[in-house]
Amino acid sequence: MKNIFKINILSKLKLLIAIMFVSFQSQGQQIKPSSSGYAPVNGIKVYYEVYGEGRPLVLLHGAFYTIEMNWGLLIPELSKTRKVIAIEMQGHGHTAYSERKLSITSLASDVEGVMDYLKIDSADIAGFSMGGSVAYQFAVQSPKRLKKLVIISSTYKTKGWLPIVNSGLENFKLEFFDDTPLKNEYDAVAPDKTKWRKFLEQMLVFSKETFDVGDSNIAKISAPVLIISGDNDGLDKIELIKTYQLIGGVVAADLQPMPKSQLAIVPAQGHVSLMMQTTTIFNYMNNFLN
Repeated sequence: MKNIFKINILSKLKLLIAIMFVSFQSQGQQIKPSSSGYAPVNGIKVYYEVYGEGRPLVLLHGAFYTIEMNWGLLIPELSKTRKVIAIEMQGHGHTAYSERKLSITSLASDVEGVMDYLKIDSADIAGFSMGGSVAYQFAVQSPKRLKKLVIISSTYKTKGWLPIVNSGLENFKLEFFDDTPLKNEYDAVAPDKTKWRKFLEQMLVFSKETFDVGDSNIAKISAPVLIISGDNDGLDKIELIKTYQLIGGVVAADLQPMPKSQLAIVPAQGHVSLMMQTTTIFNYMNNFLN
């Protein structure tokens, strides 16, 4: 029975990924970047795309995703008023697989390196899932480079996820990923598609390692933070409220000033489906960032 339960979870996850990718393929990115390329940072070359003009906004994707899969529907809207810099992190998309150990610390340093390469002094940062964890780490490592922070369905510590999420990759087989849109997209854009299995192995090791940016460090973030979460996206909502408290939220706004940080819980949404709510996420981001 336990194995059947796991198979059902994997099948549903696979279906959700496929639905999301089909949605992006049919409605997705209709504009081309004004520039793109590779930034040599920390021993690797990180791929980036730039769209639009205005105040810089850096976008960080979730695990296994590419720029298009994660942000394809949002970039056309965000880039109407902003200079959008979308990054593909180590081993993802156009950024080649590297033997360098994966950590949110090194990935956050890569973000700063790309900003240096593009001569961007400071920016707003938005991250989804794994990208949100990297964004939290960036806020702590490089506070002077951050204007505003947007965290979508993510946490700064392993315990921020529900136990079922943290144990979800136990007994995962690499073959599960082979017949998925994730593999198809990897083959389409990766510099060396023969690294697919090595990339998966590295990511599964990375995903099983515990991490914690630290409550005290999160409490020191001076930049305004917008947290967007689905009501059933796998985050532990008790921990999420604690996070909001750390960044100055959970006040009686009628009796004292409204906090500079914000929390949005989107109803009837899971982890994958939340990023498909383009209008909702754009409106929250646009109102917060402007």
